[in-house]
Amino acid sequence: MQKVGKRNTRNLAWIISVVMVMSVVLSACGNKEEGQVSGSGGNADDPLEVSIMTITPSAVPAADDNVIKRAIEEATNSKMNIQWVSNNIYGDKLNLTLASGDIPDLIMINDPFGSTFTKMVKQGAFWDITPYIKDYSNLSGGIPDIAWDTTKAADGNNYGIPRPRPVTGDSFFIIRKDWLDRLNLQVPETTDELFNVMEVFVEQDPDGNGTKDTTALAAYISPDDLGWGGNLGPVLGAIENSFIGTNSSWKWDESQGKLVYRELLPEVKESLQYLTKAYSRGMMPEDLLSLKLTQARELFKRNQAGIIVDKTGTMRKIYADDLKKVDPSFKYTDFYPLTNLNGYNPKGSGYNGILAIPASVPEEKMKRILQLVDTWMNPEVFEIQQFGIEGTHYEVVDGKKVASSEKLTADNASDFNHIVNVIDLPWDTTGETDEETQANELFKKVEAERDKTSVADLAAGLQSETGQKVLPELNKKIQDLKAKIILGREPIEAWDAFVETLRNDPNFQAMSDEMTEAYKKRNGQ
Repeated sequence: MQKVGKRNTRNLAWIISVVMVMSVVLSACGNKEEGQVSGSGGNADDPLEVSIMTITPSAVPAADDNVIKRAIEEATNSKMNIQWVSNNIYGDKLNLTLASGDIPDLIMINDPFGSTFTKMVKQGAFWDITPYIKDYSNLSGGIPDIAWDTTKAADGNNYGIPRPRPVTGDSFFIIRKDWLDRLNLQVPETTDELFNVMEVFVEQDPDGNGTKDTTALAAYISPDDLGWGGNLGPVLGAIENSFIGTNSSWKWDESQGKLVYRELLPEVKESLQYLTKAYSRGMMPEDLLSLKLTQARELFKRNQAGIIVDKTGTMRKIYADDLKKVDPSFKYTDFYPLTNLNGYNPKGSGYNGILAIPASVPEEKMKRILQLVDTWMNPEVFEIQQFGIEGTHYEVVDGKKVASSEKLTADNASDFNHIVNVIDLPWDTTGETDEETQANELFKKVEAERDKTSVADLAAGLQSETGQKVLPELNKKIQDLKAKIILGREPIEAWDAFVETLRNDPNFQAMSDEMTEAYKKRNGQ
């Protein structure tokens, strides 16, 4: 388990970094004017030299001489110095980088409404790219309007390029269908049915090795997930969301004519009781607080857990091929996505983070960076990370590119989606094998079914000035208390007391009023 002392040290480091931001911001703002006088993007014919920081899900990131990187550089007339940062530590690394003042030319901001980035935006430390978007056809036309709308800052402007994601492909439950079949279980459609499945996965040896050594849900709770899924993150948050019927922090109450904060909803308490019971019965990892995303994924990949929360597109990229090495009988169609739970599945916000440009970058170079991303979105360029290099990663068969997933993974092809991604591509379900094609057809069918019932975050993009001040500390309190209750360190009555305190907090009331006002204004009420 994660020790309290380490947690406090981590929080202290974060607080120090935030405090440092204010002085850094002023220097960044000053650098903008100075940079525009003394430098530019260089000669337009010369390769654009650009530093980039973003996430990588890979244990070993792409090297500087990576063959796919070099091909993209040639196609975009650029020279990229990419700093790849593990998912596990990106939140901490981002805060430290923002506080240092040594900010890359293009930086992935995983939460455009986080307090540190928001403060720096207000101080003018990042470019407002709103007036420039129309000049780049792929940026303006290739990224969905919902992504631009839900990433606008409080002043209505965009301070970064959204990294687009399909609204129908959000992370949700994926279950081992072969385990269900082996134990004569039906695909769960409610949280009660899911609880029964998890219990059987723990008690009845689903992997057939004769040992009671499996858990059910590859879950974790991390400080990196503050603000997401009720501060429980993607896995346990998906269960809580299924109880309340939304992936938003707010729910509209028609009788009161206002937005209600999710933590006040009675379903949150029901979810906590459910998760507490599940944890006490071994349905999720005992070391819930010390695990990271990659470690939770490993449980599923090593045949030790039967349920994860992720996107269907992660099947071969992250899980299935590794699983086959451990369990040769595993088939791609056993990576089985649930359509709904309690009639709910989440509609995505249309984005996953934004790419921001610090104001210290001169205007001409800023424009060339926008052009870089725009050019990268052209089909012939984006296909480099889709298919790789002919003869190395793919062959042309009957006029179609047939790629080797293994070779693309070895060269970190999908990592480049964490810089530039294109989502309006036709879904060709054809795989390298009949087995993969069948799985892709299953995933396409599930996403079509999900689209009929998916629920959007109704508060996406709405902001509260009071919320910006109080939410960082409030989110920590919520996560800490929920974790203690789930682990049995605090009674459920502690949640009741916390909710009552929250109701009487004037700052909380002000935040609720501001969010309601913003919601009504956006919806013309």
